[in-house]
Amino acid sequence: MRHRNCRCIRGPHAARGFTLLEILIVVVIIGILGAVIVPNLLSRPGQARVTAAESDIRSLSNALDIYRLDNFNYPSTDQGLDALVAQPSGFPEARNWNPEGYIKKLPEDPWGSHYVYERDGPISFVLFSLGADGNEGGDGVNADIRLADL
Repeated sequence: MRHRNCRCIRGPHAARGFTLLEILIVVVIIGILGAVIVPNLLSRPGQARVTAAESDIRSLSNALDIYRLDNFNYPSTDQGLDALVAQPSGFPEARNWNPEGYIKKLPEDPWGSHYVYERDGPISFVLFSLGADGNEGGDGVNADIRLADL
């Protein structure tokens, strides 16, 4: 038995659309979500770049450690990080350098600058990014990102 006010589908092609009120409610909800979420997402690119730099620095450090295992020394400051991609010349000699290299390509930091590498002893080195401003020091995203601090 059917009631007169029932919204039952009548036939195979009958369709019920959305009312204007339902569409307006959805648009308002999307607007509210956008107003809350978008500012949070737009404030995060700096932190995402810092995280990417930290990841790169860890990867470069691991590649440098493998280089040292093969060659008994880290590359000199003059040989630099390029020693991870191409066999270096000069002292210390890389006698057991891996012909495939230690990384495929030398990365730039997320702000388009080179990572800074300095060998500060026979078994130690300093590795860092100068941050967003490209200068030593700074705060927030402008701060240096050092391996020693990770």
